[in-house]
Amino acid sequence: MNAHLYLRASTKDQDANRAKTSLEKFAVDNGLTIAGIYSENISGTKLERPELLRLLETAKPGEILLCESVDRLSRLSLEDWETLKATIKAKGLKLVIADLPTSHQMFDAKGITGEVMRVINDMLIELMSTMARLDQEKRVERIMQGLRNKKAANPDWKPAGKGKDTAKWAKVKETLAKHPTMSADDIAKVAGCGVATVYRIKREMA
Repeated sequence: MNAHLYLRASTKDQDANRAKTSLEKFAVDNGLTIAGIYSENISGTKLERPELLRLLETAKPGEILLCESVDRLSRLSLEDWETLKATIKAKGLKLVIADLPTSHQMFDAKGITGEVMRVINDMLIELMSTMARLDQEKRVERIMQGLRNKKAANPDWKPAGKGKDTAKWAKVKETLAKHPTMSADDIAKVAGCGVATVYRIKREMA
């Protein structure tokens, strides 16, 4: 079975390839064929990640998305996490987390045992994603407290901000309206955005 390895670190000061050797060994030990390695330095709170989106566009149904841990894949908001899960499911990919034993115990589990393992594994992934999200929220709160302190010290100080790309969102919605049967991959190419954004907008419009 083919596996696509996803490696992520939050900043350039961290090494996104740190887990590469261990993930390669995990794949070999479990009889998996490495179909691709995708590495990037970017925050786990961002849904639009170039290498993750490239993986999602490249991987074929039935193949594996392999990560070291859940927080390497997601520190997303609940809404974005649901979008990413929906994208992975729509692509027909199997999510395997190297440091979560239930993920790879499913390789050999069949029948009722396999189904039970799948349910348990899904629950644990949800729990770990929630913990990663809560940890991120605590970090954000500390940052916000720092911003409030700066504002109190200097009332004229203003932080820089960035909103979503409304032009791309509008293009996706326009394309969806004109071509409701067009695939998410094709819509993403037309709009110049990631396929995850297309799925997110679809969910918003549903």
